[in-house]
Amino acid sequence: MAFTGSQDDNVYRYTSHLRNQGLDQKHSSRHYLSGSMGIRVVIVVAIFLVSSSSAARSSSRPLLKDQNRIAATSDDFDKNYYISWGSQLVKLLDNNRSVQLLMDQSSGSGFASKSTYLFGYFSTRIKLMQGDSSGTVTAFYLSTQQSSNHDEVDFEFLGNKPGKPYYLQTNVFVDGVGNRESRMRLWFDPTADFHTYSLLWNRHHILFMVDGVVVRVFKNSENLGIPYPSSKPMQVIASLWNGENWATDGGTTKINWKESPFIATFESLAIEGHKCHEDSHSTSFCRFSPSSEWWEDSGIRGLSSEQMKQLKWVRRHYMSYDYCTDKTRYPKPPPECPLNTI
Repeated sequence: MAFTGSQDDNVYRYTSHLRNQGLDQKHSSRHYLSGSMGIRVVIVVAIFLVSSSSAARSSSRPLLKDQNRIAATSDDFDKNYYISWGSQLVKLLDNNRSVQLLMDQSSGSGFASKSTYLFGYFSTRIKLMQGDSSGTVTAFYLSTQQSSNHDEVDFEFLGNKPGKPYYLQTNVFVDGVGNRESRMRLWFDPTADFHTYSLLWNRHHILFMVDGVVVRVFKNSENLGIPYPSSKPMQVIASLWNGENWATDGGTTKINWKESPFIATFESLAIEGHKCHEDSHSTSFCRFSPSSEWWEDSGIRGLSSEQMKQLKWVRRHYMSYDYCTDKTRYPKPPPECPLNTI
């Protein structure tokens, strides 16, 4: 496969090619590691679940006033979540108030919400691993339960070599089609402290937010024939997995197992959304009145002038890749790009 363009774009395109080949790696039924490797190394993710609604309603949420409807926050992991894969590498701690996801060279692990949600606000605070995190992928995302024609909204944190920044990659899948990647650096060291990463998904748009700053918008333009995830309920999912075949330098930089154990910590995991029937795949289980849900409020249907300024600032100073500007992949930008690009 040949790529033309800048070095950064070429690395990205090769990365995207490899990632698409191995997309199934991060999900529960998807096996991506060989059991033949000899050295057992553990990656740990500690997940601390918020125990009160006041903790979940952090000041980092933009435009979210007078919302006190928490659909699912709990100090008991078993009440709202289940271990979706790698059960032998998952530890529940502190009376099920926290959970550790471990990854060694034989398998990774993950968990998912028991319920599915059609629209809402989904948030967590994360402190990523320090040192050499090359090849590791920490994911926080929404996804339907279908293995094909699925919808998905991604935060993926791509590890790197010491002295080089983490990259935050976002993506949107609709009916099984992704290829809507953007990649950015962060304006802080995500390994030094906790930071808040949030998804607001409603009938009008998806907002990707970091510490309350909107870093990406994906608008609903179904009236123009552009696909949008508007009918399938999604789970909240977290996973930690080996993405060394694509995540760092296009897959040329592998995981340095000598630096293990790697640790990334999640806390204040919160869901505020319309809860659908467990294990449902149909909107018939998810009927609700949009006017009664705060995430559909008129004040959240668009960006404020301040949020527009912040989004422009992020794109200007921290965006390293955007599929909308990749002329090699898309000589003519996809139709949604003019609507989502500031």
